[in-house]
Amino acid sequence: MKKKNDAAHALALKITLLGGLLAASGAACADQSGNQFGIQIAGGTADHHVHKLDLGGVWDPGLTWWYIGDWHFTVVAEAHAAWWHTDEGNVHENIGEFGFTPVFRFIKGSGTIRPFFEAGSGIRLLTSPTISRRYNLGSAFQFADMVGVGAQFGNHQQYQAGYRFQHVSNGGIKEPNPGINFSQLYLQYNF
Repeated sequence: MKKKNDAAHALALKITLLGGLLAASGAACADQSGNQFGIQIAGGTADHHVHKLDLGGVWDPGLTWWYIGDWHFTVVAEAHAAWWHTDEGNVHENIGEFGFTPVFRFIKGSGTIRPFFEAGSGIRLLTSPTISRRYNLGSAFQFADMVGVGAQFGNHQQYQAGYRFQHVSNGGIKEPNPGINFSQLYLQYNF
């Protein structure tokens, strides 16, 4: 019985701490002037004749830290809905992908064109893990890791364009786990 009470207290403490952190982060975001939203469209290709069209919603809370000269780190949150299409011995010619990724950027802080480097790791849910008779990703739940480069530009820095290399796999939680690698180009408009 003592173990159950200790576990319940530990869970309550974790929930309380998480709530406090969320409240504090909400207050920190409210003080930032860079809070903006954006819409992103991307196109990419992968092995096995898979083509991808991705629509993303982006939230930039305007958080910045660790200045190095005129460069700094920032983080954005992206939600994605994508469509995969293949013509390779089809079991599923079209597959849907839905997910979320926090993206960390190292970006130049001033100038008309502001280059950046980015990396992120998120989760994805596929409408089917089976792409063809010979290619199965093992599970509908996937992890999506990416690295990329890009630039922010425009009179109000409202545009972004970039390239991303994305690896999607189930992280070994279920076999098979061949993964799939996408090369993607994207454009983004910030409101």
